[in-house]
Amino acid sequence: MARWRDLALREIAAAIAGGSLPILVGGTGLYLRALRHGLAAVPEIPPDIRDEAQALYRELGGAGFRDRLAALDPASAARFPPGDRTRLTRAYEVLRATGRPIGAWQRRPAAAAPYRFATLLLAPPRAALYAACDARFAAMIAAGGLDEARALMAGGLDPGLPAMKAVGVPELMRHLRGEIALSEAVAAAQMATRRYAKRQSTWFRHQLNADLICVEQYSESFLHCSRHFIDRFLLTR
Repeated sequence: MARWRDLALREIAAAIAGGSLPILVGGTGLYLRALRHGLAAVPEIPPDIRDEAQALYRELGGAGFRDRLAALDPASAARFPPGDRTRLTRAYEVLRATGRPIGAWQRRPAAAAPYRFATLLLAPPRAALYAACDARFAAMIAAGGLDEARALMAGGLDPGLPAMKAVGVPELMRHLRGEIALSEAVAAAQMATRRYAKRQSTWFRHQLNADLICVEQYSESFLHCSRHFIDRFLLTR
């Protein structure tokens, strides 16, 4: 994410220098937040410490690893459930590499981007959003999603890897192991997708509360409203 932020800031600066208004389009809120507000300046973690953290998590399991972390950094251990491998191991890595808890690094002021940002959030009606989620997963199955899950299983990958926990993958793997029917796996995956979309919507509404326009659906009025909103921030006319 830090590398992406550096590249994005470079492109924004180039656009402004060329007399253009940079417009960022996408749906990953954490990247937008990192771009605007900066990231904690945690030093690079040596590969051997990263490997140590992963090996220890595999050896102890989620609960055991969190107990080990709690003895070293109780504040971080209390923030995450045992199954949150990514954040637990990150907290362990930072403490081992720097001698300071990750919370201490995160409390240090980050370097915010030297720009003003205005945010437009396209928020479709909940029913339409959920219907789109269901249709998208059905299309993924039709395009070979089950074969992709089968290939992941055959690869013998670590179950804790993000790819193994992607929305829909655990449900399809349950079907491939003979635990549930395909129709049940698809229904469960669609529900997981809808829940993820709801969490995203909530995150956006809570995090992007400054200079934010929320609209209920795409329409001509949205285009007019968006253009008027962007015009307020144009550098030149």
